[in-house]
Amino acid sequence: MSCDFGIFLNGSYGVGKSSVLDHIGDLLAEAGRPFSLMDVDWFHRSWPPRSDDPDDVVAEAENMAAVWANYLRAGPRQLVISGVICNERDRTRYESALRMPIRPVRLVASSLVAQSRLRRRYRSGRDRVLHWHLERRDALARRLDEAAIDEAVIDTDELAPGAVAAQVLSHFGNPIH
Repeated sequence: MSCDFGIFLNGSYGVGKSSVLDHIGDLLAEAGRPFSLMDVDWFHRSWPPRSDDPDDVVAEAENMAAVWANYLRAGPRQLVISGVICNERDRTRYESALRMPIRPVRLVASSLVAQSRLRRRYRSGRDRVLHWHLERRDALARRLDEAAIDEAVIDTDELAPGAVAAQVLSHFGNPIH
């Protein structure tokens, strides 16, 4: 694997993107393959946003570009990202920031499974965050389905994160045994 393209784990809330990202890192490390992982959420978690960037998308792209440049100083590596790409504009923003094609694979889960996962993630004292995600999850899943920009879709309902990670890597011709 090389840095010819970035693998993007796309999907709505509660589908397992972050867990799968961690497992992809584990699989690549076990196979001795250079990689870098990025969870998009951590590149725009800042408040208040800049006045010229109310959604923090410009700051997010700039932050990711800076971190990617630092990772590349260690040598070529496979970039794997988790986040949400809702349209071609989003993909173009990531491709411009990272200077490579982005190849999204969408992870999906039924509403009940995703809600259960979100409830486990946002426990006591995080009710507002839980309800925010629960209220938006299904609508975002529909938007992603309608956008149809992903080159593969993997249902995570019945699969452990490690199995999903192996399927993602296999999709790109890099089966890990």
